Amino acid sequence: MATDKYDASSIQILEGLEAVRKRPGMYIGSTDSRGLHHLVWEVLDNAVDEALSGYCKNITITIKEDNSILITDDGRGFPVGKHKSGDDALNVIFTVLHAGGKFSENGAYKTSGGLHGVGASVVNALSEWVDVKAYKNGKIYHQKFSNGGKKYNKELEILGDTKKHGSEVWFKPDHTIFSTTLFNYQTIRERVQECAFLIKGLTLTLTDERNKQKETFSYDNGILEYVELLSEGKTNIIEKPIYFEQELSKINVEFSIQYLKDSYGDNIHSFVNNVRTKDAGTHEVGFKTALTKTFNDFAYKLGILKEKDAPFEGADVRDGLVAVLSLKVPESILEFEGQTKEKLGTPLAKSVVEDVVSDKLLYFFTENQPIIQSLLQRAYQARMAREAARKARDSVRLIKSKTKVEQNLSGKLSPASSKNSKINELFIVEGDSAGGSAKQGRDRRFQAILPLRGKVLNTEKASIEDILKNEELNTMIYTIGASFGKDFNIKKSNYDKVIIMTDADVDGAHIQCLLLTFFFRYMTDLVTNGKVYIAKPPLYKIETSTPKGKKVQYVYSDEEKEEITKNLKKYNIQRYKGLGEMNADQLWETTMDPKTRTLIQIKVEDFAEADSSVRILMGDDVDPRKRWIDNNVSFNEIDDFEVRKEEE
Repeated sequence: MATDKYDASSIQILEGLEAVRKRPGMYIGSTDSRGLHHLVWEVLDNAVDEALSGYCKNITITIKEDNSILITDDGRGFPVGKHKSGDDALNVIFTVLHAGGKFSENGAYKTSGGLHGVGASVVNALSEWVDVKAYKNGKIYHQKFSNGGKKYNKELEILGDTKKHGSEVWFKPDHTIFSTTLFNYQTIRERVQECAFLIKGLTLTLTDERNKQKETFSYDNGILEYVELLSEGKTNIIEKPIYFEQELSKINVEFSIQYLKDSYGDNIHSFVNNVRTKDAGTHEVGFKTALTKTFNDFAYKLGILKEKDAPFEGADVRDGLVAVLSLKVPESILEFEGQTKEKLGTPLAKSVVEDVVSDKLLYFFTENQPIIQSLLQRAYQARMAREAARKARDSVRLIKSKTKVEQNLSGKLSPASSKNSKINELFIVEGDSAGGSAKQGRDRRFQAILPLRGKVLNTEKASIEDILKNEELNTMIYTIGASFGKDFNIKKSNYDKVIIMTDADVDGAHIQCLLLTFFFRYMTDLVTNGKVYIAKPPLYKIETSTPKGKKVQYVYSDEEKEEITKNLKKYNIQRYKGLGEMNADQLWETTMDPKTRTLIQIKVEDFAEADSSVRILMGDDVDPRKRWIDNNVSFNEIDDFEVRKEEE
């Protein structure tokens, strides 16, 4: 019950790790799958920091059958012994926020990713239990914590003698805090492989005891091999990726680049002290600036551009680029924006990276002029394509108010009566039949219906010109009203939600993929801002007889169907082949009514990973797609879309 009282008694002090449990999102970003995996990164980063400092050669990560995680390394082992606080140093590391050996340039670490010193303690706070061993000084030191960081033993246990050295952390996330505690092997695998690429000679072994998987990663050529992997299956313009490393102003800079013949846009992966900087930062700004300047200098020098020509833009010189940029930054000047360390804020990094990349590329391209000639020709083609796309977009604007688009739209779109873009929803519906039911069943005040009548283009393989010639996509662009590509402005969108509503079959799933590819590539902010959804229509209708008459239940999964029918003796079941089989009131009740419907929101947690997935699944190259399918899809002998009817 609320009260107006606000005095000294209103102020609450959260002791120990209570603050973390009270507001976990402040420390790990979220309590969904992303936050769950962030616990792994915190412990893994501590082990990797030992490798960065030259003390560790092997790290193992094990996913246990109960979804606990065990991470070991052969570094120096956690510090033990009395800390000035009065507690043992190992206990301090796991129970006190901002306690660690990474705050001073003269401390235990010259460079590290675990800047804030909260990693181990946050993992402890958000776990059911944490079991820690330190192999150090010929002894095995042990401590266990539970229920948010409470120690089992006041003093560290000594389990015996050992010749080993290193650390071991075994933890189980608290299921009362996280929405899921199911670890994803592929997500952890990608991070582990990244670590192996970023530290030459480091060996990381990943084991999943749930399904008996085990892989080992180690790379002598580091990020050069990383770029080769990112370019796999593509036609490379440069025979071997460019690679350079240099230290300047105590910042170590490594970068490797490749250009792909038939790819568009860029694919840049940047890291600082082995931590992925998904939101870029000052180092990426310096890298892009150096690349653009170097290309323009050579373009004018070699006559690709004339004096009267405008210089290349950054997007021109990065078209088809695959790059990995890795920095090692001293703790004394390291600045991340936020605890999750996804954006570098160190000002000096910009000028250092710009100087190193400029100098190394100048040297390389001077010695390899045929390579820069081919890259400049590609940049020139990218500029021509950009200008052609601008003209095409301009032509779309010119025909907006009249002629073909509006004529086509008048026979397709059933608009909402409201003009309030903050509440309006656009349903993109597969087929005229479903579109008819959706038009009749919708709430006309805020729901618009756009049926798809023709083929949806795979925009991952299409040019801008082809996209604008495609009637379905052109109509969508006009309907949403926020332009597309580089001109897309989410503030001008006519709808707060864009909902893809297709049949629950293979064709429907294919249409979803094609539309999501288009939105991701050409209306990116619509996706990254969570404005795109997939409607989830029911798979079955189950009818049973009751004393009061027929009872109808709509079922959305096979598992739910089995659960409902296992105790029923008499029932009729209908498997919906498509949306068109439902009448208007059924479609409204099950799939469109905001009070009862289920929508799947499309989220992008890792843009680079999403970009890579779209390239693999929707691009031209077959081999990477085949490998992805082999690793991620299991095919059942039973046809998932078989229609069955069970009666009395």
